Amino acid sequence: MIPLVKVNLKILLPMTPKAIVLFSGGLDSTTTLAIAKSAGYALFAISFNYGQRHKVEIDKAKIIAEDFGVKEHRIANIDLRQFGNSALTDSIDVPTLREEEEMSSAIPITYVPARNTIFLSYALAYAEVEKCENIFIGVNTVDYSGYPDCRPEFITAFEILANLATKASVEGSSKIRIHTPLIQMTKAEIIKKGLSLGVNYGLTHSCYDPSETGLACGICDSCLLRLKGFKKVGMQDPLKYR
Repeated sequence: MIPLVKVNLKILLPMTPKAIVLFSGGLDSTTTLAIAKSAGYALFAISFNYGQRHKVEIDKAKIIAEDFGVKEHRIANIDLRQFGNSALTDSIDVPTLREEEEMSSAIPITYVPARNTIFLSYALAYAEVEKCENIFIGVNTVDYSGYPDCRPEFITAFEILANLATKASVEGSSKIRIHTPLIQMTKAEIIKKGLSLGVNYGLTHSCYDPSETGLACGICDSCLLRLKGFKKVGMQDPLKYR
């Protein structure tokens, strides 16, 4: 008689890889979330209440995270208003009705000093605690608003830093990778990709200066780039505008 052998399936079956996704509830980060999900990652999203001039994006992020079946959604509370010097965290007007050439000619006042460095540092801490080797961020340099912390050089430098600064990487048990799936895509290409993955862009939020009820302005840099993208795709933006 052949003896029965108990098999521990937890040992044999590969574990689903985890991904930390920086998630604002906007068009780009929601598409990035969808890409990570389609690649088979277990999703751990992190959003930031950093003193921005509106909280609409946090509310949107909560709804979308639930819709995507995110395993865990953390909201980090930090106060970048104490430094200000940005139209998003200070009493400075948001630029409107700018041409793309003007948007990319200089670093705009909507740039928040060191924001992506800070956000990625939080994501790195989260990744280390979760024993996660993959961080996704939806930065983009094609339809570009002039932010220095969205460039490939910055991401490469931060990935090097991440693998010098964490216990797991120094001990050799893991290596952090920063994924930037949108970095060379136009806004139209990003939208097409998201639509192919079932993203409901009506749930997202992109505006720098929404109304008190959360309606997008339609004239800030972010809104203009978004509207241009939908126009190139040949469809109407499902987002509500003033």
